[in-house]
Amino acid sequence: MLIQLQIRGLVQGVGFRPFIYLLAKEMGIDGTVANTNNGVIIHAELSKTQLDEFVRRIWEEHPPVAGIYHIETLEQPDGNATYTGFSILKSLSNSDETTQVAPDIAVCEQCMGDRKTQSHRKDYPFINCTHCGPRFSIVRDLPYDRNRTTMSDFAMCPDCQKEYADIVNRRFHAQPVACNHCGPFYYTTYQQKVHTNYRKILELSIALLNDGKVIAVKGIGGYHLVCDACNEAAVNRLREIKARDTKPFAVMFNDTSSMLPFVHLNEIEKENLISWRRPIVLLQQQKTETALAKAVNPGMRTLGCMLPSMPLHFDWFEGLYSPVLVMTSGNLSDLPIAVSPEDADAQFGDKVELILHHNRPIHNRVDDSVLQVSGDLTCLIRRSRGYAPEVFFADIPTEGILAFGAEKVNVFALGKGDTVIQSQYIGDLKNAETFHFYTESIERFQRLFRFTPRQLVCDLHPDYLSTQYAEEMSAKQIPLLKVQHHHAHAAACMLEYGLHQPVIAVVWDGTGLGDDGTAWGGEFFVCDRKQYSRVSHLEYVLMPGGDKASLEPWRMAVACLHHCQIPLPASFTERIGKEKTDRIMALINKKLNAPLTSSAGRLFDAVASLLGVCDTATRQAEAPILLEQLAAENCKCRYSTDVSAHPVSVRPIIQGILTDMQNAVAVEIIAAKFHNALADLLVQKVRQMSAQFGITQAVLSGGCFQNKRLTEEICRQMAKEPLTLYLPAKIPCNDSGIAAGQLAIAAARNMNQSITNNP
Repeated sequence: MLIQLQIRGLVQGVGFRPFIYLLAKEMGIDGTVANTNNGVIIHAELSKTQLDEFVRRIWEEHPPVAGIYHIETLEQPDGNATYTGFSILKSLSNSDETTQVAPDIAVCEQCMGDRKTQSHRKDYPFINCTHCGPRFSIVRDLPYDRNRTTMSDFAMCPDCQKEYADIVNRRFHAQPVACNHCGPFYYTTYQQKVHTNYRKILELSIALLNDGKVIAVKGIGGYHLVCDACNEAAVNRLREIKARDTKPFAVMFNDTSSMLPFVHLNEIEKENLISWRRPIVLLQQQKTETALAKAVNPGMRTLGCMLPSMPLHFDWFEGLYSPVLVMTSGNLSDLPIAVSPEDADAQFGDKVELILHHNRPIHNRVDDSVLQVSGDLTCLIRRSRGYAPEVFFADIPTEGILAFGAEKVNVFALGKGDTVIQSQYIGDLKNAETFHFYTESIERFQRLFRFTPRQLVCDLHPDYLSTQYAEEMSAKQIPLLKVQHHHAHAAACMLEYGLHQPVIAVVWDGTGLGDDGTAWGGEFFVCDRKQYSRVSHLEYVLMPGGDKASLEPWRMAVACLHHCQIPLPASFTERIGKEKTDRIMALINKKLNAPLTSSAGRLFDAVASLLGVCDTATRQAEAPILLEQLAAENCKCRYSTDVSAHPVSVRPIIQGILTDMQNAVAVEIIAAKFHNALADLLVQKVRQMSAQFGITQAVLSGGCFQNKRLTEEICRQMAKEPLTLYLPAKIPCNDSGIAAGQLAIAAARNMNQSITNNP
């Protein structure tokens, strides 16, 4: 019989067509395979038994980087069509449906082996094949062919051309294929001398790193700044260059075994580290003293760790004295990561000892991805290199929806067919260069994915630059929908797990504009994707100075105690200064520049400052992060909570904290009891709402649930309840997930679905 197989998923640029070809030849199946704009299509002549076996083996034996979402089998009319043998056809691009663009892939073991055995690739630092190498960072247009990537300027030599055309070769149609004779190369200038010999460059960079110097290097999706992570002076020098006070640096080890003296590592964390995506994984540090410089992650018990993703990284470790390098984004302050030699030279050319450039242009900027394992769930925090722009297959039509995301840690999203295409990590849009990166990327995604916006969706907040950009685009007569920030958080989690019926949604974060004009952030909803009801929230507290309160957590401590009608502790007033606390008290009493907030994030700020953990923040969420890191690990005690009132009062918790402070209880214990109390408060409220509304599914979302200590305690307690709890994993729970939630809400409203048990 004649059949057509339509395969959707991550099946392009990953060696999928050669795999199908070799499998079909082995099984004696005649037909063709080709890339199309929305996957891979196979036409074949085979028996029913062969078909079943063919499909089974495709699912089970596909290339390691490939990911199959769906295989659709259609029987074709016999007619006169027959095939002789099996062949790979050229890419078919006759529609505007989306093509799956593969993320960038870390170098594979086979290629690392080829560097030792293939004469034309001896030590070649840009080796790749269909199983590895750059993808998204180099693609300009689709279908994904060499002439539509930044490799178009590199003409293949006869050896590479032969491999590229050989259907049984691992480099068959590997678009970035290259070698020492024809491919990209590193170059650098040191002491007014230009170096292009890779071995010389390698020796020079290793010598400088061993000598405690800071260097920069161009990678797959941008530049990195690099130094010896065990050299205190080198790390402090890197902090000066980056203008970064205390924000932790990520580090790179050669392999997982070299990590073990430094961090704890479970099997799930190990699987993520060694995967082809090569993310940064947040790991718990060993309690014993290590050689790691204290300036790498001051005040932290966790360490962001990654493994090499390029041959250069492996080559470095062969000559380094240190087992670990700081490997941080190559940018200054809040600027986007540098991608061009000109940009790198301008940002830090006079600040580092050496810059290693290469001449393969980066078309799409992609920073490192970050994740952590909560319980046994892998949760993305920053979704970029190795993940973007891999699509999320939705359960409803999404065509034509453009979601603009939030203001900080921005990611935007667009809908094609039934897929959600999320951008790489963009960053804080208040930075002018980042906002340019944002608008440029939206334009590029529209062109790359042949996307025409039919509906725009953004946040309610009128001051967000993403909202203003959406309004500007809507002037072109494109409908614009504005959705509430925390509903978008909840909807993103519902989209991830395919939830349509009403759920209990607990959304805790720093801030988001509420329907009443106040700053929400400690919300208890009953909602579906289409609409929501705010059942309760943490009680409102004044936020003196507005957004400035998030940078100066001591302000929230003053406001919180004033709200609870509790005098400021003498030790607190002495530390902050009576003049400053009196000034804030005056603002609060007059309600001048002091908007109301229900934010759980601001509650964390208040407690962190009360305990002397963080009075002034140098980065986003610094106070809550340090409070989490400080909390005693094995403390099971908690402060009393009461969820009977509306809104939910945190006064019993604050009173308990102050009593413990007066009794000189260790700060670590107080921090642990605070986390345990919030988890208990949340579980009690969810239990109460479940009984009230008859709903047994609950979702958590919002940046507060990046707090592993809090989230794991909630999950531990919820495991005893007759409820199903959903925690964001593939879509970040922070504001990077907002765009996916905005898109989900717009898509649901477009479907005009009837809502049962309408809250």
